[in-house]
Amino acid sequence: MHPVHVSAANRAVDGCARSWRRAAAAVAGAVVLLAVGACSGAETRPVPALPSSSPLPSLHSASPASGVEKVLVIVEENRSVSDVAAHMPFLMSQARAYGTATKFYAISHPSLPNYLVLAGGSTFGVADDADPAAHRLHGPSLFGQLVAAGRTAKTYAEEMPSNCALRNQGTYAVRHNPWTYFDDRAERAACNKFDVPSGSPNAGALLDDVTAGKLPTFGLLIPGVCNDGHDCSAARADDWLRSWLPIIMKGPEFTSRRLAIVITWDEDDDHSGNRVPLMVIYPSLKGKQVTTRLDHYGLSASIARTAGTSPLRRADKSADVLAAFGLS
Repeated sequence: MHPVHVSAANRAVDGCARSWRRAAAAVAGAVVLLAVGACSGAETRPVPALPSSSPLPSLHSASPASGVEKVLVIVEENRSVSDVAAHMPFLMSQARAYGTATKFYAISHPSLPNYLVLAGGSTFGVADDADPAAHRLHGPSLFGQLVAAGRTAKTYAEEMPSNCALRNQGTYAVRHNPWTYFDDRAERAACNKFDVPSGSPNAGALLDDVTAGKLPTFGLLIPGVCNDGHDCSAARADDWLRSWLPIIMKGPEFTSRRLAIVITWDEDDDHSGNRVPLMVIYPSLKGKQVTTRLDHYGLSASIARTAGTSPLRRADKSADVLAAFGLS
């Protein structure tokens, strides 16, 4: 679907956003963070980490500099860096406390090709938002590759009516659920088992897995089209993240430094050359800012390497996102 246009309220903060970008160009590191804070309003205190518990055994052997064994990616919709900085104060407080990338880029418009890059290391030539019936992709997805290698993968899709649903319903948009497009028999079987409705912060699959310390090696959390900011405001998306992040960050896998949380956007709002926000939340990061040019291919590569597998297709040639943060 074509990206949402910036509202009049967003245009009103353009001057602040331009000041933020000039600060980023003139000064490195911490000055940018201070400028972002000025644009986004009063700082919200970061969610505190609980005392660490003993890590559980894992198939992946983490590097000495990092204990990351699992990655949970949350994808929001159709916002530029300046828009998020101005209208999502809770998320920006977490970015200042942990880590952010200043030059992270989506691959194309509209939404679907970007999700396919994350899930498969390629756009597969797709240039629209059509349903899986129109794009039956062959070969492995990143999800299926991990499952076949003995790791775990799971999609948590908000408001999805049933596992691996292949059509839109309510606020569930199948174009934001990339595993559903991979059509090989093994992929479809794994999708039917591990591509599940997320539930809510009060009950459901994601809460159960967080609480039990059973998040997958690669988890993809997909909000519905209101809570991801596509059909509703950036403030609504910020509130949704405020409802989920404290729960995930108090879970045993985050507090034991096994889990990194990545928050990004599928594409921009057609106003910033497809540069989108990316935040990494991990206990050892303390206001980390990465200025290397990164993109969705590199995020796909990071997830594969964290799981001890090879990046798929074009992802193998891209700068590793977690490595840029010193987490792989």
